Amino acid sequence: MDLGLTEEQQMLQQSAREFLERECPEKLVREMEEDEKGYSPELWKKMAELGWQGLNIPEQYGGVGLGYLDLIVLLEEFGRALVPGPFIPTTVLGAYAILEGGNEDQKKTYLPKIASGEAIFTLAFTEPSARFDAEGIQVPAKREGDQYVINGTKLFVADAHVADYLVVPVRSGGSGEDGLSALIVDAHSPGISYTVLKTIASDKQCEVVFKDVKVPAANLLGQEGKAWPLLANLLRKAAIAEAAYLVGLATEDFEISVNYAKERVQFGRPIGSFQAIQHKAADMVTDVDGARFIMYRAAWALAENEPDADLYVHMAKAWCSDASRRVVAHGQQIHGGIGFTKDYKIQLFFRRQKKAELMWGDGDFHREELATHLGL
Repeated sequence: MDLGLTEEQQMLQQSAREFLERECPEKLVREMEEDEKGYSPELWKKMAELGWQGLNIPEQYGGVGLGYLDLIVLLEEFGRALVPGPFIPTTVLGAYAILEGGNEDQKKTYLPKIASGEAIFTLAFTEPSARFDAEGIQVPAKREGDQYVINGTKLFVADAHVADYLVVPVRSGGSGEDGLSALIVDAHSPGISYTVLKTIASDKQCEVVFKDVKVPAANLLGQEGKAWPLLANLLRKAAIAEAAYLVGLATEDFEISVNYAKERVQFGRPIGSFQAIQHKAADMVTDVDGARFIMYRAAWALAENEPDADLYVHMAKAWCSDASRRVVAHGQQIHGGIGFTKDYKIQLFFRRQKKAELMWGDGDFHREELATHLGL
């Protein structure tokens, strides 16, 4: 196992950092909190021109042909810049749903649209139970001839209001892991309604209501009733994608806070000269480096299809969720009262951390999963 970045990954990391510093400044991040779409179509187009939406898509489908680990390198930089919008839903949840579960016709139809930036995807997984397991999927899809009819509600669906397609896990029969299917649904189909929810991060999570929504049977991913392995793998990849975002976010928060501690003078000297501040900074860098290591270990396990990848995913998401929360809390404490005001950038990291911490399972959820793996 080599967790060092390749020369190509280092180039991707550096070029992404420079691009995002220029094209996704704090001003844009703040504007997107108030914007109805929640993302910049202009920035989306520029990223597509760089090949980012198709980074992990094979060349025969219009992509760049790199892998999951390369995408994780990019997503860490997204966390540093607090990039808003549907990039993770599209490139992870959409692209991998089709790459791993789609037939050849579906790959030829949808993957080039993702790679070119033409199509936005998202995964409509969670329901009012807010569970991330198979039992949490109860929205029914009834087969009627050559189509399925969906009725029910999905909650906390990222960027659904701007999506072109939804990947929708449904209950086509059975219980538990049996009888789950996954459908590609045109987001503009009659019978679908969207409500953007108010969140602490001012991101765009939606309630999606399906009322007699008809979906062609040709849009079924894989076999009917056999979708859980695909969905479980999507959840693993999404959890580590959010962990990568958290690592980048925590890194930038740490660097901003240390620089502030060096410059802010109180009682006649920089506050960084006080032991209490020094210890907070020491805890922050330890959490950041620990989170980066465990996140890349899990990403590598997923990329290599290691049999025990599940364990690393649960460990990484639990640790990155908790460690990043500690980092942003220390960052605000170092800044003092101004750390809680909207005038300072540091509050953006605090609020975005909470969103990413909860996405695809918080620390407690993943610790429970780990305990199950340990036979407890």
